Amino acid sequence: MTIIADSSIARQTRRKTGNGWHTTFIGENRNTLKDGMTAPDAGVLYPMAFLVEKEPGAVVKPHFHQADQFQVVVQGGGRLGLHDVASVAVHYTDAWSAYGPIVAAADGIAWFTLRNSWDSGARYMPGAREQLRAARARQLQHRERTAAPMPAIASAELARVGRIASLPVIDQGNDGMAAWRYRLPADAAFIGPDPSEGGGQFWIVLAGNVSTGGSGLLSINSCLFVAPDDAALTATAGSDGAEVLCVQFPVLARQ
Repeated sequence: MTIIADSSIARQTRRKTGNGWHTTFIGENRNTLKDGMTAPDAGVLYPMAFLVEKEPGAVVKPHFHQADQFQVVVQGGGRLGLHDVASVAVHYTDAWSAYGPIVAAADGIAWFTLRNSWDSGARYMPGAREQLRAARARQLQHRERTAAPMPAIASAELARVGRIASLPVIDQGNDGMAAWRYRLPADAAFIGPDPSEGGGQFWIVLAGNVSTGGSGLLSINSCLFVAPDDAALTATAGSDGAEVLCVQFPVLARQ
């Protein structure tokens, strides 16, 4: 069943961190796991989505995670490793693949972190170098992809969209990993790509609003997760149209 996180509700979980803010959308993470709760096993399908906001000039040191991960920049900008990033940039890394640093620009930066399995937290370099080397010896693929920023469509331009348009952001690989953007005219109904070809899909509303499965209108930054054994997402744009992003994970070997 599709998991829906309305941005207006998720916003209530926003909390201050050392140099920014953290908002939980889907799933628990190491900061929100409550006493008595057991963390899911690694490699089991478990969607996690949260919004990270960093203050101007904040730096996140190079690090890696045990889970495959998408990051979607939705506000501000800065630098991620060797890449200049801004809204809306899409960044992907396989599990056990180091990346960074992330450096916020003068107006700060905000990004969604999206995972399809549990992650216990960042392992920072160079301190975790030996752990990374051991993991890389077990896992042959270490992929990092960054799609250049492309701002969300402006309201005036969205009003002129006359038909459903699909734009590949990251071309689909043999293991299913991919990303697409869709622009939808007012009240248009659409069906997303087949989720069985990957390891789960996250959808983010970039402009306008959409509804799905009897939900109300979901506004900007609302987030949905479609599991690999779910039916393809069916949704309808609101009266102002919509732009949405879909990111699809590679097939989970152990799902």
